[in-house]
Amino acid sequence: MDGKQPLGRDVFIALAAIGWADGKLDSEEADAIVRTALEEGLELEEINEIEAATKSPVEIGAIDRAKLSKEDRLFVYAVASWITRIDGTVDEKELDALSKLAEALKVPEAPRTAADRIAQDIAMLPEGDRPSRYDLPRLRKVIAERLEESARRKGS
Repeated sequence: MDGKQPLGRDVFIALAAIGWADGKLDSEEADAIVRTALEEGLELEEINEIEAATKSPVEIGAIDRAKLSKEDRLFVYAVASWITRIDGTVDEKELDALSKLAEALKVPEAPRTAADRIAQDIAMLPEGDRPSRYDLPRLRKVIAERLEESARRKGS
């Protein structure tokens, strides 16, 4: 990590809830969630709790936004958006869960649309659609760049 506060366990439990929204959490979706948590550098105990959430359905629940920057919140939403698409179909339950997550993260509609687009762009990279090859660091980097670009435009 680059000195940033890691995303909390609650964020990954919420991502598992997104995966469970359609009634099943595919192994690829579960792997993506656990891999993201590992890349964040969470403690083993937290990883175990997250793995448990990928084995049986969970609810989104409360998310502690106090330590989440705007970039973090958009990254989490973008990862969730990508997770809903891993199995090739997005149903109404998944869209509802994604909307609940956006509300819990306090992500307005326009940034949601932008995060969706970024997640899809990254997924369209060669072999980027599979969890083991999806470029999560690049997703975070592109979100950060777009936020900086937006701030510059607003400042000029």
